[in-house]
Amino acid sequence: MKLYKVESDYQTNKKNHRVKNVLTKESKMTITKLVLSAIFLILATNDSFADSVSIGLYLIAFAIIGGEIVLNAVKNLFKGQVFDENFLMSIATIGALIIGQYPEAVAVMYFYKVGDLFEDIAVNRSKRSISALLSVKPEFATIKDGSKTLVVRPEQVKVGQTILIKPGEKIPLDGKVVLGQSSVDTSALTGESMPREITIGDDALSGSINQGGVLQVKVTKVYNDSTVAKILDLVQNSSKRKANTEKFITRFAKVYTPIVVAMAVFLALVPPLLFNGEWNDWVYRALVFLVISCPCALVISVPLSFFGGIGAASKQGILVKGSNYLESLNKVNTIAFDKTGTLTKGQFSVTSVNPKSISKDELLEIAAAIESNSNHPIAQSIVTAFGKEIKSSVSDYKEKAGYGVSATIDGQSVIAGNFKTMKANGIDVVESDGVGTIVYISRNNEYLGNIVIADSPKSDSKAAIASLRKRGIKTVMLTGDNKAIGEDIALKLGLDKVYTDLLPEDKVDIVNDLMSETDNKVAFVGDGINDTPVLTQADLGIAMGGLGSDAAVDASDMVIMSDEPSKIAKAMDIAKKTREIVVENITLALVIKILFLLLGAVGIVGMWQAVFADVGVTIIAVLNAVRLQLKKF
Repeated sequence: MKLYKVESDYQTNKKNHRVKNVLTKESKMTITKLVLSAIFLILATNDSFADSVSIGLYLIAFAIIGGEIVLNAVKNLFKGQVFDENFLMSIATIGALIIGQYPEAVAVMYFYKVGDLFEDIAVNRSKRSISALLSVKPEFATIKDGSKTLVVRPEQVKVGQTILIKPGEKIPLDGKVVLGQSSVDTSALTGESMPREITIGDDALSGSINQGGVLQVKVTKVYNDSTVAKILDLVQNSSKRKANTEKFITRFAKVYTPIVVAMAVFLALVPPLLFNGEWNDWVYRALVFLVISCPCALVISVPLSFFGGIGAASKQGILVKGSNYLESLNKVNTIAFDKTGTLTKGQFSVTSVNPKSISKDELLEIAAAIESNSNHPIAQSIVTAFGKEIKSSVSDYKEKAGYGVSATIDGQSVIAGNFKTMKANGIDVVESDGVGTIVYISRNNEYLGNIVIADSPKSDSKAAIASLRKRGIKTVMLTGDNKAIGEDIALKLGLDKVYTDLLPEDKVDIVNDLMSETDNKVAFVGDGINDTPVLTQADLGIAMGGLGSDAAVDASDMVIMSDEPSKIAKAMDIAKKTREIVVENITLALVIKILFLLLGAVGIVGMWQAVFADVGVTIIAVLNAVRLQLKKF
């Protein structure tokens, strides 16, 4: 196993990241070409040079700024990709050179590259929030082997090994804390700035930053299966799934380009041949027509708008696996929620203590003493609720699955369990109608009272449902819990409908029924392995990624890293704003294009106005798309 050079590589990565955030290598090269081309263009306009020298300087300026575009057009010809913007720009500007319009030819290429530069800077800005997410990738892991430590790449660490994380370091792999306690910054994963306290037995998520004490973590997943690796994969592959609007623009450009080329040929040939028009005049108009017709604003700004939307979502701790899913969120009118871990905390807690013949504190103390020997979540919730040192002597402890526990506490026989346990032991008790899991307690065959344990709603669940209902979204809850618990939670949160006592296949059937309704687009929100089938089946699957299962995250189309249901409304706001900007850009580009095409065809506008129509509209559309990164959601 090789030792990894942490400090030097880490510092290099930081430097590279800073440079990348300012200007890309391509942007720097474009700026260099723009400066050189501008120098030769200025020299060419100097009247002191002979015409032949000026033409040579114009051609050098053209080659510097437009050579790559012409070369790409030639390469694409051999690949069978004829009708693209490289082809349009090449024939328009080369044609302008042929008819002696040297300044215009260079200017068209020059401002086209200015548009390229704006695009690159805008894309880089859009990527910046995602780049911040990508920066969670850990550079190293410190393996603890007895008294020795070894610094290696995260990919080299195996499951079961113990790693050491010092204050300020990133947690490189998922695992369980085996020694130490600390607060960890999970903001890169969840979008939340509030640190999370972890101690022995707690999960440590890769990508988090250790802020406090030294931690020793036993690795539970290899790097490729870790939280951080999956997030990186989601983000890096999100652009591969194009939205329907993006696909439409791509298809549109392939049909549009040959049509406008044919129209330009018609414009160049028909008037001179049939109406004795001036060849130079009509060829020039045709070339202007080609420059104006270049669909750059559409082809560039639409995917950029969606990419900006995905970046804006990632800032909120919402990972969208593709722009098609961001677009489909606009069509959702019904959202079905899982209950446990999605709308509720997924953690049992004591909601009421109901003594019969003793005090609440005494009942809770007896229950905590007998339950302290059990690892069951219900037992642990009672011990947590007591919150004090257990001083009672416990012996003869027995546990019967599905019933409860019994033991001798301070010499007295104590039983804690469900209603069936009490009846089976002949204890006189009236069944409680409380909502939740009810633990009945007896001592020496005398009923002492009961404790109600329930899963409580997340702090933002009620506000999340209210926000969705304001938007006209129908809200439904699907749960495997019993009717009493399900209806109680649904009533507290204000859900439109609740289905209870469901198996995973029942959830799939209900979602299918909802989807079969006319014009109904259904999203499902869940977090568990049992939710995987319905997450896949729904029109849009949304997983709670913070504490949710790997299977649920993999099966979903969107992941909410902070586990907050309220983030769904924010995702809808981002999706809506993204669509507004897409529509604005398409409308702007088409209106300006059609207007200038008509004016160019009749000779009212020339090459310089064509440059504005092409590059100007592209820049405006790109700047419009960048607004997504500036808006606060």
